[in-house]
Amino acid sequence: QVQLGASGGGLVQAGDSLRLSCTASGRTFSSYAMAWFRQGPGKEREFVAAISWRGGSTYYADSVKGRFTISRDNAKNTVYLQMNTLKPEDTAVYYCAARSGGVSSRREEYNYWGQGTQVTVSS
Repeated sequence: QVQLGASGGGLVQAGDSLRLSCTASGRTFSSYAMAWFRQGPGKEREFVAAISWRGGSTYYADSVKGRFTISRDNAKNTVYLQMNTLKPEDTAVYYCAARSGGVSSRREEYNYWGQGTQVTVSS
């Protein structure tokens, strides 16, 4: 019932910045916790960042702390991931996810997923 569409990926050089966006349609967006996951070449899908439904609590993987910022605008049904000081190790397909409960870092607890957007960082 909830559909997520991610955009904003691209090809950049190390040290550059990108902002990813994910827009939701269908079920009420403001009551859902949101998260970003990523899957790099030859790797499992891993947690990146999450935000509570009111936007007051945020959580990050250690690998992106201080560089990435997650935020949301419920009036626009949109969640963002601002990525600064990008590194080649950040290269991955980035997925937006949603769940009706609290914030979680476990992919199996998220019910809705977007198609993903490709981020490629060259050195």
